[in-house]
Amino acid sequence: QVQLVESGGGLVQAGGSLRLSCVASGSILGLASFNVMAWYRQAPGKQRELVATIANGGSTEYRDSVKGRFTASRDNAKNSVFLQMDSLKAEDTAVYFCNAPISNSGDYYFNWGQGTQVTVSS
Repeated sequence: QVQLVESGGGLVQAGGSLRLSCVASGSILGLASFNVMAWYRQAPGKQRELVATIANGGSTEYRDSVKGRFTASRDNAKNSVFLQMDSLKAEDTAVYFCNAPISNSGDYYFNWGQGTQVTVSS
């Protein structure tokens, strides 16, 4: 069974940085089989939202509120995706998850992992 394990979260002051990691473990063809990997976040009392996507080949997209501050990357050989978060703001506080969205379906290839908590103090 494939599991996604997110890590790297923590408590940081506004303006600080964190680097999140997501590793896919278990029986898996390899992350290269999934063209698009994505990072999501869910703040207390809010719906999960898309933060960033990264495709094989390295093209990325970001939600407007994180553009210029967050950088997504992936290492298919290590079945891993990363999210470098700089200039963090209090509104970035959330649990962060990774997954592989199924295009045009609203569904995902993997079950959701536990996520990693990011808390930004102002």
